[in-house]
Amino acid sequence: MDRLRQRADFLAVANGARVNSPAFVLQSRRRDDSGPIRIGFTVTKKNGNAPERNRIRRRLRELVKRLDPVSMQPHHDYVLVGRRDALSRDFAIMLDDLRTAFTRPTRRAKGRGPEPAPAASRKPD
Repeated sequence: MDRLRQRADFLAVANGARVNSPAFVLQSRRRDDSGPIRIGFTVTKKNGNAPERNRIRRRLRELVKRLDPVSMQPHHDYVLVGRRDALSRDFAIMLDDLRTAFTRPTRRAKGRGPEPAPAASRKPD
């Protein structure tokens, strides 16, 4: 498992599917190459000062270390966006949240709404 470090990679994953949790948001995106699973971590400034953001980031990294990599899908990039609740939430509960986030169906990516109905099945106006 590798780390995401380039801003362009973070932006690409941000347009993918996401799963919300009280302590974090898991964003994911399928890649077309055969590279390893990559994961990135980010915490915005609205979540506190630098020591608090670093503590949130450290807790998220530890969650991923303790998670079984088999639960992650191959050829995917993931980004964990930390939330303020990650500071006070019980670590075991956060680990369960992360496990379920990887198994839960994700919402569709932005800009990919439902397919339009074929012209033959449309009712005339």
